[in-house]
Amino acid sequence: MEGYSVTTEHSGPDALSRLRGAHFDAVVMDVMLPGIDGFAVVETIRLEGNRVPVLFLTARSSTDDRIRGLRAGDDHLGKPFDLTELLLRLKKLVQRPAAVSNAQDSQYSFDGGTIDFNGFEAKGKSGESRVLTQREALLLRLLVEKAGEVVSREEILKKVWGYNVFPTTRTVDNFIVAFRKLFEADPRNPRHFHSIRGVGYKFTP
Repeated sequence: MEGYSVTTEHSGPDALSRLRGAHFDAVVMDVMLPGIDGFAVVETIRLEGNRVPVLFLTARSSTDDRIRGLRAGDDHLGKPFDLTELLLRLKKLVQRPAAVSNAQDSQYSFDGGTIDFNGFEAKGKSGESRVLTQREALLLRLLVEKAGEVVSREEILKKVWGYNVFPTTRTVDNFIVAFRKLFEADPRNPRHFHSIRGVGYKFTP
């Protein structure tokens, strides 16, 4: 009725698949979706470089939920809501200039190493370069964006491997070992890529 061309999905996995396969001017995202919640859907596409404007429309309106929604997306509106307010917020998101990845977003440097997330290439402390797989690039981006925090194995499984693929802990460990060989001066005594036994993994710049 407002002139928008609208498509809908009814589960988290379907929403993630649709967002990966088409361009949208804006997304209205519920949080409590079956399969994958809305927060995880948006956090995953952000990790993959998709900057589509997102408005969270949800009954989950605690302070923590609002903060998580604003960090992952662009706006947050609690239920019950006024339709006029929703339409005004959506109009602002649609009219916002498209986000353009810049060098700061696509490249990251630390302690002599450089990661080019868009070019799928990394250069180590010694100057050695290597091509990254998509999963390597996603895992590096996830660790870098959460620098100083322990990232759980469950979060890595969801955001890097997807929701229907479950690699073993050794698989993730092998990625970390490869990163150490490339970026660490002494891979046996890492300064940057840490395995936290029984918890997850941490990147320290």
